Amino acid sequence: MAPRLQILRHVVGAAQQPLYQPVAPFLYPCLLQQRRSASILNTLSDNKGSYNKRIRVGRGPSSGYGKTSGRGHKGQKQHGKVPAGFNGGQTPDWVVHGVRGFKNRFAAQLSPVNLNKIQYWINAGRLDPSQPITLKELSSSRCIHGVRRDGVKLLARGKEELTTPINIIVSRASAEAISAVEKAGGTVTTRYYTGFAIEKIKQGLMDPIHSLQSKIVLAPGTKEGAIAAADALAEEGRRYRYRLPDPSSRKALEYYRDSAHRGYLSHTVAEGQGPSLFFRTPGVTRGGTKTGATTTKRTDSNRLW
Repeated sequence: MAPRLQILRHVVGAAQQPLYQPVAPFLYPCLLQQRRSASILNTLSDNKGSYNKRIRVGRGPSSGYGKTSGRGHKGQKQHGKVPAGFNGGQTPDWVVHGVRGFKNRFAAQLSPVNLNKIQYWINAGRLDPSQPITLKELSSSRCIHGVRRDGVKLLARGKEELTTPINIIVSRASAEAISAVEKAGGTVTTRYYTGFAIEKIKQGLMDPIHSLQSKIVLAPGTKEGAIAAADALAEEGRRYRYRLPDPSSRKALEYYRDSAHRGYLSHTVAEGQGPSLFFRTPGVTRGGTKTGATTTKRTDSNRLW
């Protein structure tokens, strides 16, 4: 029979002989503090769902992804890759039934920017409201991450947060955004950009605002007007290597001739005329005069029949 442990003898006579000597009272705070720290360190853990454990395949049958690594037995799905839409060798569904839907290849590709973000950038000191805000300032300040092919479009999300008057030049702007900017005391100008122009503007090699048609010459037929235009072209040539282009298509011309869009070519539209290059403004004749301005009295002498 195995000998009894020595501690059992003390248990039997526990009333007469204590099992341990009590610790000195001045050591209690140290012991309690040590126990509390150990308990906190023992319960430290990451937040639930902070990370997902990576699945390691081919590490034995106990992991659930051993041997075949979750691929199953035999077949193309185990030995190689299966293309999307593969129907086992027969004619694919997209060939039989065709591709549904429509993608407009002529749609404008624009980078959106909202009014609340512009105001936030101004408050942070990343945009200067005293200077015109163009796509160059928006791109360099990282207010927008990259400018798409057709430029920037101003949208009105967070319009109630806009309190600073700004002068902004963009490719397009919504009617609500234009109203909010002008209500705050600023101005919106929409102008035409191309992909090549956007790249040169970001490099500082092209004027982001002015082109040949955007410069308003008060008297283009006079000598003073011609001198002013020549001086403007010379100044532009000294500052920039490339010249900002103007639109040539009818769709772009009609958009930037419209004052409702705050187009930069709206000054070229005569009084009483509309922005359209095809449809005549109602109530205006081909020569530009209003109907009813001059009437010819029909008499018997000028009648043909």
